[in-house]
Amino acid sequence: MRRPAIARAFRPIPGALLCAALACAAADWREFSAGFTIPSEGYCDQPYVIKTADGNWLCTLTTGRGQEGSRGQHVAAAISADEGRTWSPLIDIEPAGGPEASWVVPLLTPYGRVYAFYDYNGDDVGHGDARFAMPDGKAAYRADMLGWYCYRFSDDHGRTWSPARYRLPMPPAPCDLGNQWNGRVQVFWGIDKPKTAGGAAFFGFTRLGRWMLENGEGWLYRSANVLAERDPGRIAWELLPAGGRGIREERFGSVQEEHNMVPLDGNAMYCVYRTEMGHPCHSYSADGGRTWTQPEPMTYAPGGRVVRNPRACPKLWKTAAGRFLFWFHNNGERTFNQGGRYGNRNVAWIAGGKVIDGRMRWSQPEIVRYVSHPLRGCSYPDLLEDGGRCFIASTQKTEARIGEIPADLLEGLWRQDEIAEKARGGLALEAAAEDLPDGEASLPMPRLPRLDEGGGATIELRLHLDDLAPDAPLLTSHDAARGGITVRTTPRGAAAIEIGDGIASSGWECDPGLLRPGADHHVVFIVDGGPKVIAVVVDGILCDGGSSDTRRYGWGRFLI
Repeated sequence: MRRPAIARAFRPIPGALLCAALACAAADWREFSAGFTIPSEGYCDQPYVIKTADGNWLCTLTTGRGQEGSRGQHVAAAISADEGRTWSPLIDIEPAGGPEASWVVPLLTPYGRVYAFYDYNGDDVGHGDARFAMPDGKAAYRADMLGWYCYRFSDDHGRTWSPARYRLPMPPAPCDLGNQWNGRVQVFWGIDKPKTAGGAAFFGFTRLGRWMLENGEGWLYRSANVLAERDPGRIAWELLPAGGRGIREERFGSVQEEHNMVPLDGNAMYCVYRTEMGHPCHSYSADGGRTWTQPEPMTYAPGGRVVRNPRACPKLWKTAAGRFLFWFHNNGERTFNQGGRYGNRNVAWIAGGKVIDGRMRWSQPEIVRYVSHPLRGCSYPDLLEDGGRCFIASTQKTEARIGEIPADLLEGLWRQDEIAEKARGGLALEAAAEDLPDGEASLPMPRLPRLDEGGGATIELRLHLDDLAPDAPLLTSHDAARGGITVRTTPRGAAAIEIGDGIASSGWECDPGLLRPGADHHVVFIVDGGPKVIAVVVDGILCDGGSSDTRRYGWGRFLI
């Protein structure tokens, strides 16, 4: 719609409690373009940021002048002395003129050294020796996941990098022996920023059983001495899990990728990874990564609702205070869209996590990033903590940015199950039908902020419906031009909102089957003019489409 409605009155249904809260237009920190730009050569991926011992920020990233995977793709770094506002020119970790180098992740040691781990096409697969030709006579294409796992290090906070390149041990596993090169070439990549626990460092990655992106399984490197040992020749590495088979469950198909992990208490660890089943999978280890539980669909709580995510990076973080965050896209898309991109990565959501009895519990999520163009999302995020503040970096593949996440949003996620008071900020109207004066059926409607300027409104209803007859109005508000808001029941046993200006309208309904006749319900419609999202919360649960493949989104976007 071209402008928001200016509604004149609403009519609540007897027994219903209605609250209307307004959000005025303002600069929106969630918008991708609101962040500070991180430099690149055109293509950019995995902008991972650490705070170095000299107090600056160091970002490592994969970049290049061509498209993803093109010849000339390499890994580089940049330094910021002003919390990401400005950055140094790119510093090569590997030069653009060498074999492809990709998917770099940084590790900071207690004494200030920075390690950078990355894929390196050391055998120049697809470009030289016939033993390492691309399969099926294909031209050199996407050699960015082939070759060796390597690292360099910096002892001056990322300004220069070791002349020597070091190689991580990766003995062939059964999945390697089944690839097109019979194991002579290994296919892998990683998105997991290294973590530390108990004096050791570790990071996860994905091995692929077939080039290019088939039969993925999760592995991790662990070193008990890399944080203290300064001689690279004396650093010891373990490749886990033990037994020659990675983290994988056959029933979830070929696509099981981008394994990333966080430490829990003691030797416990938690792993999440993407699939194309419409949900991520998760797995637990009780022995430092040596063995893992059979992967299962990721749930908000043990035995609870499945988390929804397309074939897109699901990213875990553990904060310095020992709390957890999870970035995902909160939709069950399984198909290619957005011009051939994987799934729908716009909008990005974040949930807060707690560990109870050794298992993760996740909050209901909030929007953390969106892109105004509906078909261009951002992904491959990283979390940086600095002075008690949290920043998230992410990329559109052609542009990377970093911005702060408000502390109150994160605290709200972590304390979501503790907060019992009503949210009264921005409250514009509160009314119960039985409190209306005798003979009155309506009240003045507050003026709504402009949705096309980033404003929004939340309409909260407490309902007790004797039946779910379709198209029964729960709330109506219309001006003379028939612009306004309608909330009604639908034939699918749900409640829906429609908001319009008399010319065009948009609407959305909650997931079907959540409302029951004769039961009390709390239904909240959130019309958010920043990301242009309509979301619905029913009885404290954010609608996500449910388990049905016919409804892969529990929230919708509108255009104005």
